[in-house]
Amino acid sequence: MEHVRIYNAMELKTTKGNLIIEGPIPSDQLSSLEFHKDLIAFRPPLQQHKALVEIADLPEGRIIIARENNTIVGYVTYLYPDPLERWSQGKMENLIELGAIEVIPKYRGCSVGKSLIKVSMMDDAMEDYIIITTEYYWHWDLKGTGLNVWEYRKVMEKMMGAGGLEWFATDDPEISSHPANCLMAKIGKRIDNDSIQKFDQLRFMNRFMY
Repeated sequence: MEHVRIYNAMELKTTKGNLIIEGPIPSDQLSSLEFHKDLIAFRPPLQQHKALVEIADLPEGRIIIARENNTIVGYVTYLYPDPLERWSQGKMENLIELGAIEVIPKYRGCSVGKSLIKVSMMDDAMEDYIIITTEYYWHWDLKGTGLNVWEYRKVMEKMMGAGGLEWFATDDPEISSHPANCLMAKIGKRIDNDSIQKFDQLRFMNRFMY
């Protein structure tokens, strides 16, 4: 499968300042930008910056960023699912995962996350994919936001909904382990029935187990 990437951008005016939301960004451009010190949700900033550069170099990898002048203050990643997760077991070339989304505290509540996802979906090539995201409450910044799991889940659903992702049922043990966890997905307009069936089989792998 050929992974086509078409660059899109928008300006987001917020009460904290104006941002450029843009991408997919190539690895060399990502390397040249500063990475904000408050982007610490997944790993220390330097390591996370390096990880984003590596994802951008993958054939299917996509990084959309929120930029304040020369500094990355938010990002969203798209890549193939982790080989250890069930979503990679179907070896589907047209299934990619929204793997991580992060915005610095200063810009939270300014629709940056929503805008990152909206810009991601401006690329028509995204209609060639089934896009999934797995939401686990233990990844959420409940302490930093002061929200409970259900309030945070609502925020996540609203944000993902901005890109057309919807809730999908699954028997995945990790997702099923807590009612706030969920699978969300968007099935592109050009996805064939065979791919939809494969995706359904991945969602319900325990159906015939006793």
